[in-house]
Amino acid sequence: MCVGCRERATALELIRVVAGSDAHGPAVVPDPDGTAHGRGAHLHPTIACLDLAVRRRAFPRALRFAGGLDVTTLRTMIDPSTDTTP
Repeated sequence: MCVGCRERATALELIRVVAGSDAHGPAVVPDPDGTAHGRGAHLHPTIACLDLAVRRRAFPRALRFAGGLDVTTLRTMIDPSTDTTP
């Protein structure tokens, strides 16, 4: 089930994400192989579902993470045109 739009889909249609870290600190990081340790959540690979999940604060709840999680890495993976690195 997608944590953004809450629709059911096959695992092949969704991206698995886990709580991890990136250059900004605690973050939602993609797990395309599905082999990362820890609790995972699934998301359609669209900006619309990502924005819904962020607005609904679905990632900290689904991943059982206390505090905020940065989604920059995930957003860049879904839509490379949003990359803000110089």
